[in-house]
Amino acid sequence: MNRRMAGLLLAASAGLPGVAAAAAGGSPNVSAISMFLGFVSLTLVITWWAARRTRSTTDFYAAGNRIGGFQNGLAIAGDFMSAATFLGISGLAFLAGFDALLFSIGGTVGWAVILFLFAERLRNLGRYTFADVVALRLDRVPVRGLAALGTLAVAIPYLLAQLVGAGALVQSLFGLPYPWAVILVGVLMTLYVSFGGMIATTWVQIVKAVLLLLGGTVLGIGVLLAYGFDFGTLAAAAVDNHPRGNWLMAPGGLYEDPISVLSVALAFICGTAGLPHILMRFFTVPDARQARRSVGYAIGFIGYFMGIIFIIGLGAVALIGNNPDFLDAEGKLIGGSNLVAVHLSQVIGGDYFLGFISAVAFATILAVVSGITLSAASTISHDLYANVFRHGRSTEAGELKVSRLTTIAISAVAIGLSLALEGENVGVIATFVLAIAASVNFPVLILSMYWRGFTTRGALAGGSAGLVVALVLTVLSPTVWVALIGFREPIYPYAFPTVFSVAAAFLFAWLFSVTDKSARAGTDRESFDALLVRSELGEL
Repeated sequence: MNRRMAGLLLAASAGLPGVAAAAAGGSPNVSAISMFLGFVSLTLVITWWAARRTRSTTDFYAAGNRIGGFQNGLAIAGDFMSAATFLGISGLAFLAGFDALLFSIGGTVGWAVILFLFAERLRNLGRYTFADVVALRLDRVPVRGLAALGTLAVAIPYLLAQLVGAGALVQSLFGLPYPWAVILVGVLMTLYVSFGGMIATTWVQIVKAVLLLLGGTVLGIGVLLAYGFDFGTLAAAAVDNHPRGNWLMAPGGLYEDPISVLSVALAFICGTAGLPHILMRFFTVPDARQARRSVGYAIGFIGYFMGIIFIIGLGAVALIGNNPDFLDAEGKLIGGSNLVAVHLSQVIGGDYFLGFISAVAFATILAVVSGITLSAASTISHDLYANVFRHGRSTEAGELKVSRLTTIAISAVAIGLSLALEGENVGVIATFVLAIAASVNFPVLILSMYWRGFTTRGALAGGSAGLVVALVLTVLSPTVWVALIGFREPIYPYAFPTVFSVAAAFLFAWLFSVTDKSARAGTDRESFDALLVRSELGEL
């Protein structure tokens, strides 16, 4: 079962590899192209408007702290609801039914953790990145370096996966060669971030979130309408149309062992709270109250959307599972499970709705890569350049210049790597982004805010241990060792490394903190009391 799961996750997390396969050799989708061009035009207008209002580092990194709770909630939801969420989880529901709820519920619970543990303290303690919070009480040079490493370890693979998926989608819509498709997406991403900063990125996310919620809602209503708005009838039709039969609505379709189930849960719960481009959003609101409200709205939007995705997956089983129009010569779904929502949109609303859903899928990728690029650029310019290399003595103009140059450099590297990875399924890397965030960023952040005994040495040991264990177990897992490298049996038998990598991070952080008797350790512990006062009063 783990081998099958490896294949599912490869397809589900890559963005849109199935679209290119389905569209290869086909004619461009005119309706999708029209909607795609409309979305791009709107986002370029937003970028022009945002560029005129981006004058300081606060504007560039945090949208001037002027985003309201409702708008930020939409933007957070947009950041989280990527193409992998929309197309990947609906594909998992199509293949395995009940177990897809593990992904849906895990994502929603992760936001509840952020609401209760992180939202207010992050807003009161930080300025631009989560490293600002950790550096308040620990030695800023090494911990900012660790935070930068954790951010880049999450951002770069996620960015590559999304870019390759976006290139495949644009290639399928326009009939463009893959290199031109990737370059087009990369240039748009560079424009959004380098000129508009967080203001442009936020509003692009808001537009994308509204479109995605609208498209998902119409798709879900169309499915329910076909079965008289009776979920029981829909589930019965899906069960009758699926090879697993009644087991479609029972647990065990994706995992047979509790370790993998627990690892997935930890990846979503802890990993969501450790995603740098998500954490940056708490600094865009004016105060802690708005930060708390924004997470509340985000939980509502995300929870609703996750429920719709499950309905879409079951609807795909019932309506297209055995439909010969969507099956190839071998009886398999054209384009793979990653394409079930797109196929279903054609059944529900014809070619025009198919074009709309395809354009929305592209919008999700473009918005997400903008947020990821901004988080990577900010950690290099703010955490490394301004606070490590310049020791906090850089000017705003100098830091902004470095931010924009870094954005261009990151985009150029990402475009180059994406061009080199044509035909390769880099989704396996993106699959474990949440596991890396859970193993590196989450333990350091939560311990720095809640444990007085936490020290700089503990942070470095814990973060490093979490990263190493996560990477090693990922390589040895069925997803890489078997599905990608080609060995017959995995050395690490479980789907995700999170149970062991998160445990290693906390264990090393605790051990190296309690045994730390250095002068720096004493300062770290004494600084915790001042941190508590600041976290309550919001005084920076």
